Amino acid sequence: MKKIKFVLGIHNHQPIGNFDFVFEDAYQKSYLPFLQVLERHPKIRISIHFTGILLDWLEENHPELIELINKLKDNNQLEIMSGAYYEPIISVIPESDRIGQIKKLTMRVKEMFGYEASGMWLAERVWEPTLPGTMSDAGIKYSVIDDTHFLYAGLKDEDLNGYFISEDLGKKVFLFPISKYLRYTIPFQDPRATIDVLRNMASEDEERVLVFADDGEKFGVWPDTYQHVYENGWLDNFFTAVENNLDWIEMVTFDEVIEQVKPKSNIYLPTASYSEMMHWSLFKETFKAYENFEHYLKDQNMYDDVGLFVRGGFWRNFMIKYPEINVMHKKMLRVSEKLASAKNVAGLDLANDALWAGQCNCPYWHGIFGGLYLSHLRYAIFSNLIKAEKILAEKMPESLKELEISDFDKDGRDEVLIETKVHNAYFKPSAGGTLFEYDFKAAEKNILDTMTRREEGYHEKLYHAKIAGEEHGADGTASIHDLVIAKEPGLEKYLIYDTYERKSFVDHIIENDVTPERFLKNDYVELGDFVSGEYSLEHTKIEAGAICLTLSREGAIRQNDRSHSIKITKEIKVSRGNEVIDAHYRLTNLSGDDLNFRFAVEFNYGLQAGHADDRFYYNQDGRLRDSFLDSIGVVEGRQFLGLKDEYMKIDINISAEKADTIWRLPVETISLSEAGFEKVYQSSCVLLIWDVDLQDETILKLNQKVSSF
Repeated sequence: MKKIKFVLGIHNHQPIGNFDFVFEDAYQKSYLPFLQVLERHPKIRISIHFTGILLDWLEENHPELIELINKLKDNNQLEIMSGAYYEPIISVIPESDRIGQIKKLTMRVKEMFGYEASGMWLAERVWEPTLPGTMSDAGIKYSVIDDTHFLYAGLKDEDLNGYFISEDLGKKVFLFPISKYLRYTIPFQDPRATIDVLRNMASEDEERVLVFADDGEKFGVWPDTYQHVYENGWLDNFFTAVENNLDWIEMVTFDEVIEQVKPKSNIYLPTASYSEMMHWSLFKETFKAYENFEHYLKDQNMYDDVGLFVRGGFWRNFMIKYPEINVMHKKMLRVSEKLASAKNVAGLDLANDALWAGQCNCPYWHGIFGGLYLSHLRYAIFSNLIKAEKILAEKMPESLKELEISDFDKDGRDEVLIETKVHNAYFKPSAGGTLFEYDFKAAEKNILDTMTRREEGYHEKLYHAKIAGEEHGADGTASIHDLVIAKEPGLEKYLIYDTYERKSFVDHIIENDVTPERFLKNDYVELGDFVSGEYSLEHTKIEAGAICLTLSREGAIRQNDRSHSIKITKEIKVSRGNEVIDAHYRLTNLSGDDLNFRFAVEFNYGLQAGHADDRFYYNQDGRLRDSFLDSIGVVEGRQFLGLKDEYMKIDINISAEKADTIWRLPVETISLSEAGFEKVYQSSCVLLIWDVDLQDETILKLNQKVSSF
């Protein structure tokens, strides 16, 4: 009789910083019911992976699931996998952190389940050729990655019925290919589709292996899947269908395959992830071109023949596509380097753990899932990294360098990094002399954790999206990759794109008739070239109470069809002992002509929630009438505006001498999430505005103060 070995793997994960109700929802809709159905089918055996984040939450909130896992393990139904504890993309974190995170989860699995995990789940299946060395050094014997990785190496579908050996510098690891076809059929098609695939692959030699491994959340959490998988009985029917064919389908674990079957061959795999991720990593224009080319090949019935030669980009380019990711990543590397230099300092276990939590992959990329666009996930990354810095500074004060001029973001241009006990302020002279990171250490919050509104390659699909709740028009349950849904009507009007990064100390010169609404819609002309222009770093100095820097740019403004030369100098003082930044702007007319314009300095504050009662604007008279942080408004005749976050106990005061007006605007993006297109509040934009009649020179003063309460 023809037989086949079938490995079924499930990966369960929630990001660091995700809301507790999201964990609970996933528990009730996926983690618990899946294992309960599995318990009713004692002949079904699977391999399962829980990230350390999720295990910690389950132990605290649902220890009964830990008991169920142990019961299933004792019943020989579960193989338990390891991985990196906080689910980072391990190829972009330092080697010591890679090995430390893997060993931490391996030890956690042994402590909780008495299980010696020998395999690991690779986050987002992001593969790079040096990983066998990391895995081997961490005690890992095998991992599972997509079959597309093997196809890109030149193998064919018919070759992928076993497992392979890969090595780097003599250190080896076993690699199992995951069937992409099964990732799309399970659980979205009738169980017979999977049985048919297994039957077609079965052979007399009993050496063939087929692997399905994917996210556990697709069994109940993804749109419409709870009803499909559990209420309509898909999972129960699937397990029953497998049980009815166990005379020729052998349910095995990865470890057992390695013991029973020889590897097919050695293989060296190129850098890759699953095909969708590589598509998402492409830049805007190539994102669309790739998609169009795929459609063309399918329309011409050519895709099956040449599809393996069609692949997307490289995961690391998310750090280029989104500067916000690059800042997070380089901040993480900076903290890791500091901790690595303090190996002989005792009492840093919590700091190292916070660093590892700050490496969780979820906000470091964006695709069909919210990822980067979800501010609470970015917040968790920065919060943990700032926490690690604080702990280190307490144990090793010399780790605070106070003033450093170096290429922080690795773009070939120096940044100015100011770090004190109470705050960090990072400036980028090459991009408008802006403040691009401001860490308020009392709240462990990067207040400049913002997002720029930029065009995404999938935005044009919004015009054809169905509204949530409408019929999808497809038989069965559609895969999340196929759904095009908008959470609310009219989202297309928010498809507005910025021409610069949404940071602070952004210098604008605009016409007097520009309104807040036009500014928000980017429906105005920038008269000057200062917003993203390169400023010179003229001077830095450490004084008794402050760290000072002077930035300047000689540029031009365009008025009356003529170009007029002006110079902007900004002298910035960052307090060493409290969370205050003072700035003096000097505007100098170099043209000899009288100039009249509006000068605005822009600040952006990412306070997580735009429409919450405990987060609001206020001024000297108290809370504003329309005070939500996602509101649009003008404060006339005032030189002060405040933003208060009662949840995080953060109070921001922004003031200016002789300012003519202050604008407040929401920065909201349109992105994809599991549930479809959604509008996401990213930050509150505050502009201090002066009506300037510049004959010779004028000086403008402003101040930012952040405090706890």
